[in-house]
Amino acid sequence: VQLVESGGGLVQAGGSLRLSCAASGRTFSTYTMGWFRQAPGKERGFVARISRSGGNSYYADSVKGRFTISRDNAKNTVYLQMNSLKPEDTAVYYCAARYFTNHEYDYWGQGTQVTVSS
Repeated sequence: VQLVESGGGLVQAGGSLRLSCAASGRTFSTYTMGWFRQAPGKERGFVARISRSGGNSYYADSVKGRFTISRDNAKNTVYLQMNSLKPEDTAVYYCAARYFTNHEYDYWGQGTQVTVSS
């Protein structure tokens, strides 16, 4: 599985961005998909994940109520809608795929930069 993120950029605080992650292959719907982020000088951390069918989603407390993860299995794409952005959301955002529940993620994208100015 190859993952390619897009949609990052520079936005003012309070603004919105939608990230997309396009996956190759015909087995996209068999993977749990996640979004992670890494700010300068910090470790990569969990942002959100969505189940195979899209019926369940989970969020880090820091983004709950502001970010929404979704997926379109027909388009092999997972999205991260980010609203009410804050400067502390500035990071490189990565999407990832995992096949087994409670397992490490198997595949990662190259990342897309999100910068939120104050």
